[in-house]
Amino acid sequence: MAETLLAILLVTTSAEESNIVFRWPTVPTPSPRLTRPRPNETSSISQFDNPWRASHFSDDSELPRGLASLKLKDDSELDYTWPRPNPQHGRTPSFGNSSQPSLSSVNSPTSPQGYGYDDSCIAQDEYEQIMGFSAKFLAQHLCPHRSMCHQKFELVVDDLAFIGHPVCDEPDGKWNFRPEKIKSGSRGRESRELEGSFSPHSVVASPIAEKPLQETLTTPENEWLQTFHLVLVLDLPDPSSAASGNLAKYFNILYEEIVFTLTAVLYQEQVLSNFVEKECNTINSLKDDFIKKGLPLSQFAAQACEISSIAPAIKSLYEAIKSSSVAYITINRLPLELQLPPYLDALLHNHTEQEAGDFIDPFDDDVTFDWGQDMNLGWRLPTVAPWKTLLLLDVDNEVDPHSTLKGPYDTPEEQNLAEGLLRFLETASVTSSLNEMAILLDWDLEVQVYPIVKWLVLHRRAKVVDVVHPGLRTVFSITGKLSTPLSELSNEFKDTFSHPSITPLPRILSSLSLSLSKPTNNHFFASVVKSKELIPMYHEVVLWMLKRDLLLTLHLRIRIVATSELKLRVKSTRDKKLARKAKKSGARAPLDYDLELDEQDLASDGVLPALSPSYFLPSMKMKSRSFSKRFRRVSSKDSGGSEISELNFNEDDLASGRTKGDDLARAEDDGDSEWDTAEDHRGASIIYDPGKATPMQRKWLAAMSEGKHPDVARRFALINQYFDGKRSDDEILYRAEISRKQLREVLHHYEEYLQTFLHPS
Repeated sequence: MAETLLAILLVTTSAEESNIVFRWPTVPTPSPRLTRPRPNETSSISQFDNPWRASHFSDDSELPRGLASLKLKDDSELDYTWPRPNPQHGRTPSFGNSSQPSLSSVNSPTSPQGYGYDDSCIAQDEYEQIMGFSAKFLAQHLCPHRSMCHQKFELVVDDLAFIGHPVCDEPDGKWNFRPEKIKSGSRGRESRELEGSFSPHSVVASPIAEKPLQETLTTPENEWLQTFHLVLVLDLPDPSSAASGNLAKYFNILYEEIVFTLTAVLYQEQVLSNFVEKECNTINSLKDDFIKKGLPLSQFAAQACEISSIAPAIKSLYEAIKSSSVAYITINRLPLELQLPPYLDALLHNHTEQEAGDFIDPFDDDVTFDWGQDMNLGWRLPTVAPWKTLLLLDVDNEVDPHSTLKGPYDTPEEQNLAEGLLRFLETASVTSSLNEMAILLDWDLEVQVYPIVKWLVLHRRAKVVDVVHPGLRTVFSITGKLSTPLSELSNEFKDTFSHPSITPLPRILSSLSLSLSKPTNNHFFASVVKSKELIPMYHEVVLWMLKRDLLLTLHLRIRIVATSELKLRVKSTRDKKLARKAKKSGARAPLDYDLELDEQDLASDGVLPALSPSYFLPSMKMKSRSFSKRFRRVSSKDSGGSEISELNFNEDDLASGRTKGDDLARAEDDGDSEWDTAEDHRGASIIYDPGKATPMQRKWLAAMSEGKHPDVARRFALINQYFDGKRSDDEILYRAEISRKQLREVLHHYEEYLQTFLHPS
């Protein structure tokens, strides 16, 4: 938002005129726009804009031959920037004609002689101009007709956009709470409007407050306020540049999070106590006094922030938005916290536009926590999961939350909520997961813990991080880009950790970088701490670095590899099984059985070592044409009464070496549709999703456990569904409900079939 916000205006309307009561900053300055590229003086001559270059040489002799004649006499002809039209030239915007007299009739002296009653016209001109417009003329268009009040307001003029939510009194002059208007399908229509093309004059109906109608304020006849409008003034990005992303979503977030919320509070206080009108009276009286005295606008704004509450609230809000921080303001003794998503500006860039999925862990397909619509875009939040934890942040602009949560409270419900939050803050630790905190507090994870997590993150009092090992045996990597220069961080680190045993920050970062190349002992303790006595102090160091986003936690991730030896073993076992079945049934062994039958193996399985001639019959070359004719199946009874069935061959069957006995043998085992002939049964391959393994892959997984201890094999069968390279070790421990020692045991026994690597979570 720091890119586009130019000013915040408070505009009012009375029966006589419209007026900009207060603005911050006093002189909004849009970013410069170039009508054509300005040349770089340090570039080569071939890249110069010759007319511009000629005009900036004081001596023709300095110009290269042939360019002296191009020197311009008047530098004003070189208009590289596009300034907003001068208000003294009768600036009128494109959306209408003003009925107010042009300010060009105001006679301003060319050289001010100081400030006094004689110079009041100088000060008046400063007060009555804003961004190339007459202040009164602009106020007229920012306070629309009564029919357009109590709804979203968007107006685009040239390179400026105005966003607000104007509100007005009732036709009888009273300020009342308005009933909520529920329109069927309005939610879907608004969603479609936001996803479609941007319309500068689009409006979205929204109720300003939900209050009973009987709460009204009788307005005395001498009160004048009819309409007030809090307006954000934005500098539109150039539509031809890359910074022209989704303006509809961008404007909508500004409207919902800032404009609508603050207007709702102001409207409530106006209805209940005529607050807005009283504040405007105070500010307008001060402004008239400063104009009469010829005092500058900057002095008026500073004085207004001292005698009113709306003026400093607008100033604080503007500065917080520009610095991407939280605005802590007070409206008629009501404290408010207003903010915009920290990464909202990314919506202005097409190549980095943030969508809903950006804050969800792409490796987690079982998301059970929803941050909600208000934390959808521009937050870049990780998925909250039971195996994650919470890092409490330092809040410098308010008193200790532990002391403020102790009360007193108006209702028992408020006291219970505060006591619960206090218990959670005292329990929260980066060495314990959210699930462990819930167990310790005897709370429900989703009903009690997650709402507090969301509230703390929303108010920037905490952030979701990975669990840190109590003994600092966590593997960290440093971030690729530092938000603060290393020199400043080093000085701050040195002031915070002055103990001589604490390694300087640059050396810590260097040690962490080098540790990633080590196959073992690459965690924080082995790389930096190296002494158990220093663990408590380095815990504070890790917290300090995590709060400043200097560390990335690396987690172990696991994939399963079906080796070529494993596949051949599985294939050999299957082929031997088919051979034994073929022997028993008198059918031919399958053609893909390429191993010699071992007579001893067959005998050990109870299969007779003698092979009947019919087993080899299909492979014989039949030279007799009469023999190659189709045989008929003949059934007869032998002397014992048993039925004898002869095999019936045809010429094609004999040529291909295939018999119906082969088909019968295959049907017994290969009805065995689990054997996948499309798989590569020779080369190694990764089982990418063991939880959805194919029948063939399940055979390989089962073969991996041959010869393993039954308990270890059973545990491998339980947890191998998480060995997809996407689940972190912390997630595996939580979902499988096993200890880290048990996981290490499985990894050790199945080492030859596992591929492990470290990856940020």
